[in-house]
Amino acid sequence: MRVEGIYTAESAGEAMEPQESVEAVAGGLDGDRYCTGEGHYSPYDVCQVTFVQEEALEAISERSHLEVLDGQHRRNVVVSGGDVHDLLNHRFTLGDARFEGTRKRPPCRYLEKVTGQDGLLRALANGAGGICARVEEPGTFAVGDEVSEVEDMNNFESLVANIRDRVGK
Repeated sequence: MRVEGIYTAESAGEAMEPQESVEAVAGGLDGDRYCTGEGHYSPYDVCQVTFVQEEALEAISERSHLEVLDGQHRRNVVVSGGDVHDLLNHRFTLGDARFEGTRKRPPCRYLEKVTGQDGLLRALANGAGGICARVEEPGTFAVGDEVSEVEDMNNFESLVANIRDRVGK
């Protein structure tokens, strides 16, 4: 999988702004609304970082009148070249940052309110809403970076092998 887009917003309801690179810090992405406690659902239902699949957004755009390709999806990281749900219950690296895929991120009615697009909730339902991830190790990542060092959190041998690879033993 490859990073195709990165988006952040300073506070709830503000437009998502594209970024070429971003610093993943404890709690999320530097300057993003959920990292600073300014998100619509703060502090009750917070995803540190959200990921969505580019192919799902393109399919929505092709079959509807909805605008979803320029941050209207309200997710932080757009990836291509694989199923974003494959990152659930896995640790993975982007650039210098390390993440853990924690849960699915279904869309909510708030998306329609903030974007003014009726039907966006339904379009992003059924798995197209993406996933949440936790920042495990801070670092910078950028558009064009590849997802790497994927380790299955449910597979003990995979975890041990990846730890050995990282420490060189």
